[in-house]
Amino acid sequence: VPIVTVSHDYLTSNLSTNAIDAIAKVPGIRAVTTGPNVSKPFIRGLGYNRILTLYDGIRQEGQQWGDEHGIEVDAYAVDKAEVIKGPASLSYGSDALAGVVNLIPVPSAPEGKMIGNVTMEYQTNNKYLGGSAMLGAAKNGFEWSGQISHKQATNYQNKYDGRVYGTGFSETDANASLGLHGKWGYSHLNLVLFDNLQEIPDGSRDSATRAFTKQITEADTVRPIVPASQLNSYSINTIHQHVQHYRAFLNNNFIIGNDRLDLNLGFQRSVRREYSHPVLFTIPGLFLQLNSYTYDVKYHFAEKNNWNASIGINGMYQENHVEKGTDFIIPSYKQFDFGPFALLKKSIGKLDIAGGLRYDIRSFNNNALYTKPDPATGFGKVYYGPVTAADTAVFNKYSHTFNGFSGSIGATYNFSEKFSMKFNLARGFRAPNIAEISANGVHPGTNIYQIGNDKFQPEFSLQQDLGFVYSSKYAVIQLNLFNNSISNYIYNQKLLAASGQDSVIVAGNQTFKYQSGKAHLYGGELSVDLHPVRALHFENSLSIVYAQNKSAGAKDADSTRYLPFIPPVHGVSELRFDFDIKNAGIKHGFVKVQAEYYAAQNRVFTAYGTEKATPGYTLLNAGFGGSLINRNGNPWVSIYILGNNLLNTGYQDHLSRLKYFEPYPGNFTGRNGIYNMGRNISFKLSFPISYNLKKS
Repeated sequence: VPIVTVSHDYLTSNLSTNAIDAIAKVPGIRAVTTGPNVSKPFIRGLGYNRILTLYDGIRQEGQQWGDEHGIEVDAYAVDKAEVIKGPASLSYGSDALAGVVNLIPVPSAPEGKMIGNVTMEYQTNNKYLGGSAMLGAAKNGFEWSGQISHKQATNYQNKYDGRVYGTGFSETDANASLGLHGKWGYSHLNLVLFDNLQEIPDGSRDSATRAFTKQITEADTVRPIVPASQLNSYSINTIHQHVQHYRAFLNNNFIIGNDRLDLNLGFQRSVRREYSHPVLFTIPGLFLQLNSYTYDVKYHFAEKNNWNASIGINGMYQENHVEKGTDFIIPSYKQFDFGPFALLKKSIGKLDIAGGLRYDIRSFNNNALYTKPDPATGFGKVYYGPVTAADTAVFNKYSHTFNGFSGSIGATYNFSEKFSMKFNLARGFRAPNIAEISANGVHPGTNIYQIGNDKFQPEFSLQQDLGFVYSSKYAVIQLNLFNNSISNYIYNQKLLAASGQDSVIVAGNQTFKYQSGKAHLYGGELSVDLHPVRALHFENSLSIVYAQNKSAGAKDADSTRYLPFIPPVHGVSELRFDFDIKNAGIKHGFVKVQAEYYAAQNRVFTAYGTEKATPGYTLLNAGFGGSLINRNGNPWVSIYILGNNLLNTGYQDHLSRLKYFEPYPGNFTGRNGIYNMGRNISFKLSFPISYNLKKS
């Protein structure tokens, strides 16, 4: 299976503002963004509920169906990441059809030691202030750790837009863990808190000056220009979202003779409020409360005659409540996932063969929901009583069971210690998400009135992967190719009225409706790391994804031939020199220069104004850093100075949603939408802590 590990060194030596952006340069990985602190992972052109994000092996469950909903994980708590590129439904079930992103926290302290870290960071573009403190210890089989983090920023800026109103944020995170370990295995209890205040941009501007304006009344007929003092302030605007995510999970690994049992149980509560009323700003427009109970049980049999076998079952029970808001884009719902599976692996000399089967069942039902005006506020209010003429039926009752088989079979052949080849054939499964089935309303923060379709069937993918790896003293070369066909592929499409103009149900919002059909995606990644001497690395990567809409009639028209939101050809070249200078007390030093290049993306779904082409661009990044050591040879501080977009290039990422926020298309500047972040330089200090504990 194509998998890539993103190391701790990589994360610390690349500039980012959230956990997903930190891995978005990895070949085959990109992110859909709504400003600096809202990013969702995309793998080989697929994202949203087709990507399963894990935190320490436990599935991350928030409102991940939404465009402007980021991943609720503290970037400072992530030590490394693992990314599976391709269907992983076999081990994880629905929502892993396109791959898995596993964000792995800092490991427990070694037995008999106390470890910790204090990190401080400042970024110049949006005046980002961040910091984190962690401490943990292990002794006599008992271990504990704790961490607290905070980051805040004002509006980011670029050379065309100046400061972009509505992109500031303030995030506070904490986690704690307790554990026992011994010859019997281990058991860890983890508690995590994520609390984020995130502003919501809408892109509104003054038609004469292009200065950003703000909403001050519910009717929104007059918008004043945002003053410079507010653009530069850390204060969170009245139009914002408040995201709280609580997580408690228990990881267990029990040794049973020569076998092993993994038992992981988790509870998550995601509370998301989107405040969209400028006058009655304490009343949330969207108020979503999601409770998720996850379970994952795997039994690993002892190896016998080079056979390795595992069986397991995992899934979740989930309930989402929406009644406390004034805007309703999705209904309240309940669902239960159940998926047994079996895995088998065999080694025969230089050949490794692995495969497995899984059967998934998702039972889903949502409640009917009616609204009528609240006399106290004038906003919509949920009403469950008898239907009257004054009531508005927003959602109808719906129940359905989705099910399907998934599986994979693959092989790796090691021609020599330096060269190997692997092939994998996998079938993925994904049940439609709540928005795709039932959405019917304005989604605050997106300028979209979204409509679902309750006739959808599960998506099934059939993907072939072929990979080659060559590794020697002077070079590491990897080539991965894939071909993916998806049936019942669900995508979002803008609707037009009979007049040919945009269909408008609610003023100021474009209307989109989910569609389904057939899709074909293919491409690959090439990475070449040349190191003629040990200290010098010239790393190059290239990622290519082509995606075609194979739905009936779509392939015959240029405007509908391609799938929407497919990343362009993307490459990264980096020249890095690693060094140690003992006399100067420097260890793990590096200096690097990096070029990111993105081709123009003209293979777009232009029909109905759904998507537009994006010009190509190149970004220049650079940085240096290292650790200062004490007399004992141990680091006492690590220093990093990193810069992105050093030439202050004005550009729009093809997967940035802000490029579509434009109230005056065809304006006098010749530019539409909001541009990405300009030059940004990060200054970061990290103070490690390490002590040997006295033996008891």
